[in-house]
Amino acid sequence: MDSSPTQDPIAELVTNYHELNSSIIEELHEEPSPLEFMRYVARNTPFVVRGAARDWPAMRLWTLDFLKSVMGDQEVNVAVTPYGNADAPTPYTPPNSSSPPTLVFAKPHYELQPFTHFLSRVTAQELAPSKGQEILYSQTQNDNLRSGEFAPLFSLNHVPTQIPWARIALCPKPARDLSSSWGSDYEDEPKLGPDAVNLWIGTSKSVTALHRDNYENVYVQVAGEKHFVLLPPWDAACVNEQPLRPARYRRRENDGKLELVLDKDIGEGDEPVPFATWDPDKPEVSQSAGPEGVCIAVNYW
Repeated sequence: MDSSPTQDPIAELVTNYHELNSSIIEELHEEPSPLEFMRYVARNTPFVVRGAARDWPAMRLWTLDFLKSVMGDQEVNVAVTPYGNADAPTPYTPPNSSSPPTLVFAKPHYELQPFTHFLSRVTAQELAPSKGQEILYSQTQNDNLRSGEFAPLFSLNHVPTQIPWARIALCPKPARDLSSSWGSDYEDEPKLGPDAVNLWIGTSKSVTALHRDNYENVYVQVAGEKHFVLLPPWDAACVNEQPLRPARYRRRENDGKLELVLDKDIGEGDEPVPFATWDPDKPEVSQSAGPEGVCIAVNYW
C-alpha cells in the first residue's frame, strides 16, 4: 500500500498552473484587436501595450500648471491617510489598551479640498517630504473624470471617451462608429462604453494593498510609473484571506490629526470585510512619481 501523503488538490492546482504558464507579462508594441484582447480576457492574462497613448493630447499637455489652469479652486474629493495606506489591512490597538494590535480593514478619511491646494500638498509629499506629513491621494472610483469632479478636464477631449478594442470586445451592442473613440456618439448611447472613466493623482507615498477588481481594467499611465504585483486567479487560495473588522481614519476634534477608529464605534456597522492578508506590510501596487512630483493615470472600467 502506498503510504505517501496525498497532496492537497488546491496546492497541486496552483503548482501545475505555474509549471505550465510563464510569469512573464507579455508586452505589445501596438494595440490588440478586439479578438486578441478577448483571448487575454479568456485566459485571465494581463498585458502591457507600450506607447499606446503617446498621441493622446493629455500626454503632452497635462502639466501641473495646465491642470491648475483648468481646474482652479474647484473642490475635489481627496483620500487622506497617515501612511498612504488607504483600503488596506492595518494594525489597530484600541485606545488605552495594552493588548497586541489586530489587523483591521482601514479606509481613508475623505475630505473636499480646492484642487490647487490639493495639488500643492500632494507634490510637497514627493519633493519636500516632512515627518508626520499626511498622504493625499485622488482615488475616487465613481467615474470622476467623465461625469464627476474632473469633468472639466474630460470635456477638453484630451483622452478618448472609450478604448475601441475593449469596447467592441466587451459591450454587447455595436456602436455607430466602432473605429472612433474621440467623437460625440458616445453621449447618445452611454451604455456602449466603459462603466467608469477615472482619474488618479498621487505620489510614490500612495500604495495599494492586494485586491481584485470586478472589471477588466484598462489602465493608462500619463505621468510617473505604476508598479503592479499580479497574481493569477488560482492563487486566491494562497493569500490568507481573512474577515477584517472595518475601520476608518477620521480627524480628531481637539487637534485635527488623524486617528483610526472602528466603524462600530462611530455607528457605521461592523460587517467584516474579507481581505487578503498574505503580506500586509508589502503593497501590491506602488508608484514612482514623474519629474513634477506626481503620478497621474486614467483607467477605464
